[in-house]
Amino acid sequence: MTDLEAIHARNARVEADKAWETSWTRRLCIAALTYLFMNIWLIILGHDKAWMHASVPVFGYLLSTLGLDAVKQRWMQKRAGAA
Repeated sequence: MTDLEAIHARNARVEADKAWETSWTRRLCIAALTYLFMNIWLIILGHDKAWMHASVPVFGYLLSTLGLDAVKQRWMQKRAGAA
């Protein structure tokens, strides 16, 4: 493998990682796992309506990820203006 091919392969991996970090698949997987673990934990603690209470951190997470895109864009604009 030449140096140029190695660079192209690395760039492809980096781009795939970036796409994964911002994907809805990743967000929904994290939300589902959070819900599952919180539900189990609340059942162990004996909470009534554990299924409902477990949804609170999930909705908080999803709402925070919706706002992060706007914050990121603003931060990047300010950083580009400062450079």
